Amino acid sequence: MTLEVKISKELVPYKSAFAFLKRRVDSIKEHKNDDLLWILEHPLTFTSGLRSKENELLDKKIKLIKTNRGGKITLHNPGQKIIYFAIDLNKRKKDIRNLVNHIEKSIIEFLKLYKIIGLANKDNIGIWVDDRKIAAIGIRVTNWVAYHGCSINISNKLEPYKKIVPCGIDNTKVTSVVNETNVKIRNIEIKLKNIFLKNLKNI
Repeated sequence: MTLEVKISKELVPYKSAFAFLKRRVDSIKEHKNDDLLWILEHPLTFTSGLRSKENELLDKKIKLIKTNRGGKITLHNPGQKIIYFAIDLNKRKKDIRNLVNHIEKSIIEFLKLYKIIGLANKDNIGIWVDDRKIAAIGIRVTNWVAYHGCSINISNKLEPYKKIVPCGIDNTKVTSVVNETNVKIRNIEIKLKNIFLKNLKNI
């Protein structure tokens, strides 16, 4: 199955990325475009998913962007890698859990490169290092086209998490790759691309 890879070197505003993603989903539904894997970073942005609650926003001065992905309130900022998808499950297995499993597998495999043991948690979606969350996952499916994706904390500042209850969990239990290892971080986009492409072939 053809899967276009897009890697953005500059920060992409969240609203611009979301608009692009929605257009891509529409074109995939109309059989006018290939599936997409997009690796990027956002400027400091707080977004709320469909299960967000008002009391999870601790700093009421925050400008919160509402989105249609699954999940709750989360943070995006420079140093955090976003991996967005637009994937037509009509041409693959119509199995959302299978897709999420392969996203989890890809993140865990990526973290292993830095000697970090990541674990999935069936009660709290995302990837964890012991009791600290290092990656978030949020998916939406429309007409069996799955989109949005996941975020992995690499070298981003974690202080802004104190302004929210991230993904509904204690904001002190958030971590990043640089917090967990002394291994040098290089060629992140290439590593992510290779791992996700390999695993997505199996969905």
